[in-house]
Amino acid sequence: MVISGATMKNEEKTELAGFLKTLPPVQFCCVYGSTLHPNNSDKSSMVDYILGVADPLKWHSENLKLNRSHYASWMVHLGGAKLVTKVADGIGVGVHFNPFVTWNDKMLKYGVVRMHDLVEDILNWQRFYISGRLQKPVRVLLDNLDVENLNATNLRTAIAAALLILPSKFNEEDLYSTICSLSYMGDLRMIFAEDKNKVKKIVQGQFNLFRSMYKPFIEEYEAKDVLRVSSFGGQQNCCLPATRSLVCSLPLLVRNKMGTGLGGLGDSGQVVREVVFSSREEAARSMQKVVRRTVIVSSLRQAVSGFVAAGGMNAGRYLANKVRKAWKSWT
Repeated sequence: MVISGATMKNEEKTELAGFLKTLPPVQFCCVYGSTLHPNNSDKSSMVDYILGVADPLKWHSENLKLNRSHYASWMVHLGGAKLVTKVADGIGVGVHFNPFVTWNDKMLKYGVVRMHDLVEDILNWQRFYISGRLQKPVRVLLDNLDVENLNATNLRTAIAAALLILPSKFNEEDLYSTICSLSYMGDLRMIFAEDKNKVKKIVQGQFNLFRSMYKPFIEEYEAKDVLRVSSFGGQQNCCLPATRSLVCSLPLLVRNKMGTGLGGLGDSGQVVREVVFSSREEAARSMQKVVRRTVIVSSLRQAVSGFVAAGGMNAGRYLANKVRKAWKSWT
């Protein structure tokens, strides 16, 4: 089942996948960002890759032999692959990015993540970093471990979280915008280094991709009588039983952080704390608080990690580009 939402001409997909031939083998690869916008005419925009690998230390060691210039020179000289992975895991959220990589007349940025960490984030929103990215349209170029199907869980929980926030009546764009905004709750970049209209532009620019991505899971919620969708918009049942159903659909880690009652063993053998709430609004606020705290910590850690890993010049260049776009949106 394809749940990435993004479609791409075969020749374009082949071209983008060609970059993988210059790198050590990976188990998963997707591209994201403005590259996927159907109406994107800026061919100079940076192409963003996420690469999933079994062992980042081994992978970076091999990549340093092939593509030494992709890394900040100080990291290469002081510690090489060991320092790269230590910064990504110890300071960041387990993802190392190499920005401003030139290949085939394109400017690229690629992030490398351990497959175990990628799966944990998809299922549990542990960092809510890669999982947040995969709640938006991406184009999967390589998937040896069936991550696309695994991501179905992530999309279902994203709908549940969005429905908790939304009122009883809403339209389709409201739903996708709320889903899209989840991973930006508390993101420090949104204060000064991101376009204030970022969510709106993402959803409106890729509306049909969001629709094809989420349609199967919206139908699942309709079958449970939690949600009714028509050409005129959506309407959901906001009673407490329906709210409990949505809360139970959230990742276990999120529910445990929301939990205020005594814990018990769940089906998986893990301790599950009971989530007690007296209203839908209370459940929504509790969930948003958990997500916001997770995003604040992850965005701060990744910002520091990215600055350290990219080196002063590249980091400054990347931040300047972000701030320039943000400034345009505010003026």
